[in-house]
Amino acid sequence: MRARSRKGAPGIVEVAKRAGVSPATVSRFFNEPEIVKGKTRNLIEQAARDLGYYRNRIATTDQHGFSGTIGLIVPTIDNAIFAELIQAFSARLLSHDRTMLIAAHGYNPALEVGIVKSLLERRIDGVALIGFEHEKAPIEMLAARRVPVLAAWNYRKDSPIPCIGADNFQVGFEAAQYLRKMGHRDVALVFPPTKANDRAEDRLNGVLHALSMELSELRKNRFFETRYDIGEAKQAIIKLLSEDRPTAIICGNDVIAQGAVYACQSLGIKIPDDVSIIGIGDFRGSSQMEPGLTTVRMPAQRIAEQAADLLCGGLSVTSIKGTTRIKIDSELVVRKSVKDISKVS
Repeated sequence: MRARSRKGAPGIVEVAKRAGVSPATVSRFFNEPEIVKGKTRNLIEQAARDLGYYRNRIATTDQHGFSGTIGLIVPTIDNAIFAELIQAFSARLLSHDRTMLIAAHGYNPALEVGIVKSLLERRIDGVALIGFEHEKAPIEMLAARRVPVLAAWNYRKDSPIPCIGADNFQVGFEAAQYLRKMGHRDVALVFPPTKANDRAEDRLNGVLHALSMELSELRKNRFFETRYDIGEAKQAIIKLLSEDRPTAIICGNDVIAQGAVYACQSLGIKIPDDVSIIGIGDFRGSSQMEPGLTTVRMPAQRIAEQAADLLCGGLSVTSIKGTTRIKIDSELVVRKSVKDISKVS
């Protein structure tokens, strides 16, 4: 049975007594664990576990201004796009003795004002946003209260706030360049709407740059918009393939690419013999598609872990003007969904 003080729940005095250290040392450990030596830290952690002690975050917030909670605001939690990032971000925060509050705005940045207000009411220690499409109000609210904020998932050298992510322009450029290297000139693009989605916008611009054309130069049946939804993407690509089949399709991410695979299966079209498909993301399951999906890997885990590290101490409130900008390299992952037609006469 776990020991309890006469007042009920155990406190730092009980933990200190069990660990054989002073209450001041226990207090230092829970407020600044990095300054407590390893052996002493282990004794305190074991004593706290034995007694069932946990820190009163509310009291700590009142004394020191830190709640131990970091906010993560994402456009969606409805599919695989941000799943790896959310998981890695949460796990990394736990290693810093922090927890996560997550909210989604459904690709409607106007909702971020209410979300940020709610997070500030909970005395959040920092906030990670996705990309750069944000209204001024929530950023100004965070700045006024000196709460560190950064944009994850996208990188721009002139970002208005600190950022860590892949260069999505380069990601799109890599995908299109690979298709050109494989001999594909008749290429169709299937992307999500770029409004309120700077990641998709940058990728699309990268693709167009590699193809050396403007969006207006694409034939009407060579550019389709669809949400990040497998079923919707499947129907859009069935329409695309039924009208005038290109040799290859660039998908805005692997969710759309999965819809493309299903569309080909429903029409009896072979990948890559009849049409090549390339995605973006390298989400869990992309390597298990038949054939395995060629894609540009978004380094979600590294982005999430470094974002958590920065918000847990490496990001000063003075860097809110955008002085911290970290680019994480993407990676072209070649599998079997793209055919080399460069030598076909």
